[in-house]
Amino acid sequence: MDMASKDPVATIIENDVSNCAFNHRSEEPQEDYFTASSHRLIDFTRPRRRSKFTELDVDGDDTCVKENNLAPSNRADLFTRRRTTSLLTESSCDSDDESFRTALPRFSLHPRLYTLTLVLLIAIPLLYDTTWLALPNASIIGARAGVIGRVDQDSEATAGGKLLRRQNTNTDVCSRFAAQSALVNGTMYLYGGHATQEPGQHDGTWTNDFFTVDLTKSWDISAPVVSGLPQPSGPPAVANGFLWNSYDSLYLYGGIVSDSPAAVPDPYSLWEYQIKNAKWVEHENPKTSNGNSSDGGNQPVLQTGEGAGISVPELGRGYFFAGHLDHYTTPGWSVQVARLYLKSLLEFTFPDYTNDGVNDLSGGKIAGSDGAWRNVTEGGIQDTAKFPSRADGALVYVPGFGADGILLSIGGGLVTGPGQNESSFSQMNVIDVYDIATSTWYKQATTGKYPSLRVNPCAVAASAPDGSSTNIYVYGGQNLLPYGQQIQYDDMWILTVPSFTWVQVNTDGQSVPPARVGASCSIWNGQIVVVGGYTGPDLSCDSGFYVFSATDLKWQNNYNVLSDGVADTKNTQNQQISQQNDPQGLSGSYGYQVPGAVQSVIGGDANGGATITAPAQAATQGPLASGKAITYTVTNSNGAVVTQTGTSSVTAGGSKKGSGGPYIGAIVAGVVAGCFAILAAYLGFCAWVYRRQLALYKNHVAMSQRAFAGGRNEKTSFIPSSTEGSSGRNGKGSSSLAGGSSGIGGASTKLTQSNSNGQGSEAPPLPTGVWPPVGRDSTANSSTEDLMMGQEPSFVGVLLNPRRSLRVINRD
Repeated sequence: MDMASKDPVATIIENDVSNCAFNHRSEEPQEDYFTASSHRLIDFTRPRRRSKFTELDVDGDDTCVKENNLAPSNRADLFTRRRTTSLLTESSCDSDDESFRTALPRFSLHPRLYTLTLVLLIAIPLLYDTTWLALPNASIIGARAGVIGRVDQDSEATAGGKLLRRQNTNTDVCSRFAAQSALVNGTMYLYGGHATQEPGQHDGTWTNDFFTVDLTKSWDISAPVVSGLPQPSGPPAVANGFLWNSYDSLYLYGGIVSDSPAAVPDPYSLWEYQIKNAKWVEHENPKTSNGNSSDGGNQPVLQTGEGAGISVPELGRGYFFAGHLDHYTTPGWSVQVARLYLKSLLEFTFPDYTNDGVNDLSGGKIAGSDGAWRNVTEGGIQDTAKFPSRADGALVYVPGFGADGILLSIGGGLVTGPGQNESSFSQMNVIDVYDIATSTWYKQATTGKYPSLRVNPCAVAASAPDGSSTNIYVYGGQNLLPYGQQIQYDDMWILTVPSFTWVQVNTDGQSVPPARVGASCSIWNGQIVVVGGYTGPDLSCDSGFYVFSATDLKWQNNYNVLSDGVADTKNTQNQQISQQNDPQGLSGSYGYQVPGAVQSVIGGDANGGATITAPAQAATQGPLASGKAITYTVTNSNGAVVTQTGTSSVTAGGSKKGSGGPYIGAIVAGVVAGCFAILAAYLGFCAWVYRRQLALYKNHVAMSQRAFAGGRNEKTSFIPSSTEGSSGRNGKGSSSLAGGSSGIGGASTKLTQSNSNGQGSEAPPLPTGVWPPVGRDSTANSSTEDLMMGQEPSFVGVLLNPRRSLRVINRD
């Protein structure tokens, strides 16, 4: 047949770009219908059958949507037509597909999916280091006990444009001494110092070795758990400096460079080792700040060697006392200029901590990423003749007495006389005491037989379970006089505070390590771990690892982890059980008990209860005259409560922003756990709503099917009246059920549709076997519409919009 002669008959040809079927608008004033055939020419003079498709677009991205109402409609939100040409393509969409018997949902999930994505983006980083995600590395939320995992990003360096892996530290050496050490969460870190590869080696002993000793595992002294870390390329190879530590970083300060072969020191920079990232960071050109008893501030920080250092992570600070300056510490220093001995106390406030003693940090301000420095030079007797310059001593922190605790200077060599060329030793019958809160030095006399004069001993402190005494253990050291005839010591002494009484430990009959000086000591699980030390020219090589029980006062062949200390994950700082809730409780004291030799001097028992609660040689001023120890309640095995000797008046003088001390991790963990509890409750609630909605849906579908199959009038309790229009509250464009009966043999359900003028017209009958969407009334906000929406309710839908689902089930 000649297609051109058929006017006004339009033809529809196949277009591969189009996806949906559309019909040509006839010029005749009749209803507009769609065709549903494909890949053929269609003559509109033949009887047209109604299609269930609406026309959405003709730009190649058409979407086929089934109509529930076969008659033309004015409801713009349900049916949409656009035309750009009279030649339209015919879709391959199957108009008889049963999946299109009900309307598709009319709401978009995109905004809710965006909200859910945002919540996940916030929650996942908080959970990154938690056990829920099963990641092995250490937490970014607070510090956990155990060896802190490391990554390899700092184990590589570049040379000649090529990426080279840095050499790991060789832990198998002949001897090691004068290293810088720190203890963080059960991991002992050691950096630099001297290391020899063979007996009698004198040259080339300065190293930048970096390794760890694991104190969270038990081991034999012949096979300690040691791990060599990559030797860094930035930090210098130094000895006799100090390694400060916070709960997440190490800070290398001071030290002297090699004298054989002679090396020239670089301008001083503070090197920070970020434990979690296993990365060294340089802080260049540090300068001091003005503050209490300081030098006025704005002075360059110089590298000092052979001083005494201590970390007080409870306050977020590190200290380095005295030492000296010379051409092995300071660039540009002439060898013709004599060594300068110091008596200043250099204080470093860790980043993100406060310190009211520094003017720039007054009022609760926190230190920036470079920290804050203060050089205390005028603290009390510090600037008098009673307080000589010194070097090679030890510094120990004791909580209590003052608002922020006290520091004790023990041992070391003194420089008195004109020109600082007359040397003597610090007598240990008098101890220099520094009150941290007031930045003031005092002197305190001791009682009992005291140690002989010595330099470079190692010292640690352990707290009685009830805190009534803090016992300072002093080990080793050497006497430098007469020159060239140095004597190393192997004895152990205890200075018990607050009585300030010396107690010598009896080690007769024990396997005592060779005498040594310059060893690194730490205490954990109530055991003192000794690493390295110079043993003199007579001993060829030394294993370098020894363990001393601070409770039993015995050298032992094993380091033993106390099981309760490992199991109690809250005790990250290895504190006494009674002190775990106090940030100022001494770390490493878990399992420690007061030895009998100390009890015989201060009274009480293994758990404390000291009867001597003040210095035996009465203090006339300072924190020891007015302050008290921090004490805790301890119950003995027989149920008796240990006598408390005082109450704590200590408030942390330094705190990290957003934290209450080292337990910020526990606080954050509690918040995260609370969020998980709320999330679990929300999911449970949504599951309950989903089950209710699903049950209503299935019940309603069953009722609809029975009504269709049985020809009975169906209950329409779920079909609301059409008092609201789909166009808004004015009722325009609404449709309502006019008839609800249906028959088996071709009976239909009638829909009455109102136009914009409110006039009703009867909609065309539904085809046989097609039931209108159950509960689909005219309002887009209907809860019935929310329930049915042409598909079974989903849990995701309930999760994203529980209010919509609640409206549905509340109508029941």
